[in-house]
Amino acid sequence: LSPRPGDSYGVLPRPCRALVLLNPQSGAGRALEDFQAVVQPMLAEADIATTVFITERPHHAHEKVRDEDLSQWDTLVVMAGDGLLYEVVNGLMERPDWEDTMKKPLCILPGGSGNALAASINHYAGNDHVAKKKLLTNCAFILCKGLHTQMDLVSLSTASGKRLFSFLGFGWGFISDVDIDSEKYRRLGNARFTLGTLQCLAKLRVYQGRLSYLPAVPEQGTPSPHRDAPLPVTNGQAGHVLPPAGTEAARAPPTDSLLVPLSQPVPAHWTVVPEEEFVTVYAIYQSHLGTNLLMAPAARLHDGCIHLFYLKAGISRVALLKLFLAMARGTHLDLNCPHLCYVPVRAFRLEPRVATGIMTVDGEVLACEPVQG
Repeated sequence: LSPRPGDSYGVLPRPCRALVLLNPQSGAGRALEDFQAVVQPMLAEADIATTVFITERPHHAHEKVRDEDLSQWDTLVVMAGDGLLYEVVNGLMERPDWEDTMKKPLCILPGGSGNALAASINHYAGNDHVAKKKLLTNCAFILCKGLHTQMDLVSLSTASGKRLFSFLGFGWGFISDVDIDSEKYRRLGNARFTLGTLQCLAKLRVYQGRLSYLPAVPEQGTPSPHRDAPLPVTNGQAGHVLPPAGTEAARAPPTDSLLVPLSQPVPAHWTVVPEEEFVTVYAIYQSHLGTNLLMAPAARLHDGCIHLFYLKAGISRVALLKLFLAMARGTHLDLNCPHLCYVPVRAFRLEPRVATGIMTVDGEVLACEPVQG
């Protein structure tokens, strides 16, 4: 990573001990052989000793990092798609010592079909756009250099009381449909998304719901926040601010200080989107949605921002396809499509009118219900 002004970087120790969590089924099923052929020789040369943990079932990595003593490793490395990193992040956040454990550097090595975070980090590091083995080599090289910096996480809570932590994005509608409907083509690697996009275009659907958000920069004409800030929310309930560190209860999960419970209307200084019919809603916090989708060119690893995109109903299939083709180069906003809206926000809420359509968090399926983050 090439440091930008104001960024602070840590450096992994030398020699370094890494726990590598590897999903042999991810992407086209080549993660293990790619790790042995491309990554292992580089790490050996960089004095990074590896313990490889191969996942055998869903949630295997989640349980491993939640329950294991991780003090023997300097870094956790995920060699898989974004789904395995999502498991690892949520496993770490369930630990009683989550606050300390989350300071342990995490590394992503692209072994899936989407590889959005790996593509984003490659982009932030100032590298040329690459894919497949070249992207893997670039990410392995970043690990060899041992530089690490901070990354934002987004806290999501759902109407049924789930609390999730997300590093990539939350979606509903068209984009999530493509992601999940194309699972059956995962052996095609990244091409699965092209095929999925064409199939979902053919049966273009509209989703009804209410979208609200807290703008990152106050919009003109919106009242400023009241002095009596809303009670922070923990697990969907109004909660108390964390006691000072060092007290026993300081291990409670972090509070959602910008949110009120889902059962209450959003605060007055939020913006409620007037339209209630959407083709897709996507809240992304990294630059890339996939290796070939530069969705939020302005995003950075820790910009404190959720980049909210939504597509209003009424867009033609041709215009939608043009947007997706432009997204490969990150020029979709330059098309000035009247149906596409983009706003940087600090928090959002989505309330579907009926429980239809797929919701995804970091590419994993969520039940369709009200959610806020």
